[in-house]
Amino acid sequence: MYFALKHIHVLCAVISIVGFIIRGALRLANSSVLQKKWIRIVPHIIDTLLLLSAIGLTITIHQYPITTDWLSAKLIGLIVYIGLGVVTLRTAKTQPVRIVAYLLAIVTFGYVAAVAVTKSPLFF
Repeated sequence: MYFALKHIHVLCAVISIVGFIIRGALRLANSSVLQKKWIRIVPHIIDTLLLLSAIGLTITIHQYPITTDWLSAKLIGLIVYIGLGVVTLRTAKTQPVRIVAYLLAIVTFGYVAAVAVTKSPLFF
C-alpha cells in the first residue's frame, strides 16, 4: 500500500506544480484561457488527491506533522506555497507582485520537494 500511495502522491505533486506553472504563466500573460471551467476545476481534483495520498502516507508510515520535524516543515512549506499561489492567481493587484509571488511559490514547492526527498527540514 505504501508504494502505491507514494507513487500517487509524487505523480499528483508533479502534475500540481506543472499545472501551477502553466496557470501562473497564463495569469502573468492575462490570458482568458484561465476562465475555462475545466482549468478552474482540475487543479482542485489533483490537489485533493495529493492531500488524500499525503494523509494516507502519514498514517501508513506512522509519522505525523508536529511530531516529525520534516513533515512539519513540509506542512509549513505547503501553507506558504498555497498562500503564494493565491496571491499569484487571484489577489495580486500589480504585475510585479504577481511575478514575485509566482517565483517564490515555485521556489517554495522546490523546498517542499527537497524536504520530502531528504526527510530533513534543512534538505541537506
